[in-house]
Amino acid sequence: MASATVGQSYPDQETAARTEDYVANSGEEKQESKSVIRPTDDQARQLAKGLIRSARFGALAAVEAGSGHPLASRVAVATDLDGTPVILTSTLSGHTAAITETPACSLLVGEPGKGDPLAHPRVSLFCEARQIARDSEDHTRLRRRYLARHPKAELYVDFGDFAFFRLELQRASLNGGFGKAFALDQADLCTPLGDLHQWAVMEEGAVAHMNEDHGDAVTLYAEVLLKAGEANWRLACLDPEGLDLAAGDRIERLWFSERLTDPQDLRPTLVALALQARNS
Repeated sequence: MASATVGQSYPDQETAARTEDYVANSGEEKQESKSVIRPTDDQARQLAKGLIRSARFGALAAVEAGSGHPLASRVAVATDLDGTPVILTSTLSGHTAAITETPACSLLVGEPGKGDPLAHPRVSLFCEARQIARDSEDHTRLRRRYLARHPKAELYVDFGDFAFFRLELQRASLNGGFGKAFALDQADLCTPLGDLHQWAVMEEGAVAHMNEDHGDAVTLYAEVLLKAGEANWRLACLDPEGLDLAAGDRIERLWFSERLTDPQDLRPTLVALALQARNS
């Protein structure tokens, strides 16, 4: 009986090994070629930011305190100047206990329209919840911006058991519709700010001034530039990349042609937009 030398392999063994390698490599190549994630571009970034900025509510996913079980809750949503989602919650709610014990959470925003709900854009945000101290400058700013989006919340916003949370953005999964999946990071989602205090002061004054003295321009922004239809439009919020207009439950986003780097550029930008609308 013939004996085999150590380290020697028979032809059929070598063939089998090569076949296994081929199948393994082909599988890897097939997996790579089937990736559904598209390269992130400016259009994807603006879509994701727009979904966040225009969201009135979202589905908050967190880890239930005590049990560790997944917990999903509907929450009303606003944004900070840099685009970070903001929620107002009561300590009596399960999701407040959840994000206090385990700050890692996720927020899904993007409202479905007619037809297949999965055909409409939505974005899943991976966040870290951070509670805002009531006596802080952040609280004052977030309270103003939140009430601009949810005026009825003024009935309970100052109750002792309510608190604001910033959902600090880490990354996101954007589904822009069939075959339009993107993986975004923090830099893709957040609007750079220089002097936050200066932006907050300028925004507060500009919003009040526009609504009180230039309601006609606000209407033009919505009805002419955005083709949003007739309604009692008001300016809700401003930020370096655009403005949010509100009419009842409706929110419309108007983007500036380019991101502003200086709060002093807000006024001439708003004047130029009004002139553009009047000349359209």
